[in-house]
Amino acid sequence: MARIDSRGLPISTTSDLAAERYREGVDLMLSTWPGAAEVLDQAIAADPDFALAHAARARQHAMHSEPALAKARIAAAAELVARRGTERERNHVEILSLVINGHSAEALERVFAHASMWPRDVVILSLPLGAFGLLAFSGRADHDQARVDLCERHAGHFASDDWWFLTYRGWSHAENGNVAHGRDFTQRGFDLRPKNANAAHALSHAMYEGGANDEADRLIQAWLPTYDRSGILHGHIAWHAALAALEHGDTERALAIYGEHVQPSVSAGNAVNVVSDTASFLWRLQAYGHQVPEGLWQAAATYAAPSFPGAGFAFADVHMALLAAATGDKDALERRVSALMGMIEAGTLPAGPVVPAICRAALAFADGDYAGCARILEPVASEVVRVGGSGAQRELVEDMLLLALMRSGEAAKAGSLLDRRLHRRPSPRDKAWHGLLAA
Repeated sequence: MARIDSRGLPISTTSDLAAERYREGVDLMLSTWPGAAEVLDQAIAADPDFALAHAARARQHAMHSEPALAKARIAAAAELVARRGTERERNHVEILSLVINGHSAEALERVFAHASMWPRDVVILSLPLGAFGLLAFSGRADHDQARVDLCERHAGHFASDDWWFLTYRGWSHAENGNVAHGRDFTQRGFDLRPKNANAAHALSHAMYEGGANDEADRLIQAWLPTYDRSGILHGHIAWHAALAALEHGDTERALAIYGEHVQPSVSAGNAVNVVSDTASFLWRLQAYGHQVPEGLWQAAATYAAPSFPGAGFAFADVHMALLAAATGDKDALERRVSALMGMIEAGTLPAGPVVPAICRAALAFADGDYAGCARILEPVASEVVRVGGSGAQRELVEDMLLLALMRSGEAAKAGSLLDRRLHRRPSPRDKAWHGLLAA
């Protein structure tokens, strides 16, 4: 009897137990829920030659910032699938190998082709989706729309109660501006499987983008205690709650959340989450006029330094620049900018000139050169989307421009930007800033 995965695709294993554990492990992985690694290990123990279980375990290592283990495991999967695997399984392993070994552009093209043949291969279809997926980090300015297009192209292949597809279909629409439609999908996905960090995260984003930041905060406060601190999204989802507190000027609560859940010494998140969450929270805290407690900037910078020592990962480059500017490490920032410019000249930086521009703007802002910061950012404002991440994460750059305009006396430009933001997503802080400009 053919053994199948959780979406009904045949899988090449000789063991019913291995198949069962694989289905469970993949769903835990797609939920970013603790226990996936252990369950996948059980699948491998039940059938050591089961290539897809090894491949999923490699993906899990990669999600936990364990590149050496991920590369070793995907290499083992490649050997096994060559001996015992279908065409789909061989393609599946090859695509994951490309991702794990840093060949993202080729992997993305392979995902599109693979999905056209096997759209229900959700481990592969998941790769381009989300704030940190292959599309978000492709350098494309249209990656939000591209995610919607991908989901809609294959929607007919998924049942109306597929919690994973509902979550990412909803996320894609909400991030692309169709917020109410996206929130409806995501809410249904969350209701079907509440033990799903990706759904809780996506739903909080949809609420935020719809101007319901307080509702998102209540959701997180109620849900986060159900998610073990070992979950890699625990710190990041708490970061959203810290921003909600900061939105209302409650710095005491914001700093308490940061200290308990977000800072590097307590977060179990992967490196890109920890670096971006810490740098962006501390930058916002300071930019909004509050005091950053002694040692927090340096602790974040110390953690980040070995995580992203070189340039070329645009999303990380932006946050590394924030840390360098805030801690006065101008030499490190200039080296990163120089490396980025070299990559642009060589045609090897997909996100393009917006990346070094944001880095330079961060330094100008930190030095109090607000007019200079605005001059750098204004021409590239429409290109910030290329760095990837979510709209909520990229809003930091828009905040930088807005504050630079306000503090350099460009009231008309600041007011115009605020009007657009308030129309898109009303927020207490923007309303307060609008009041200051109108006074």
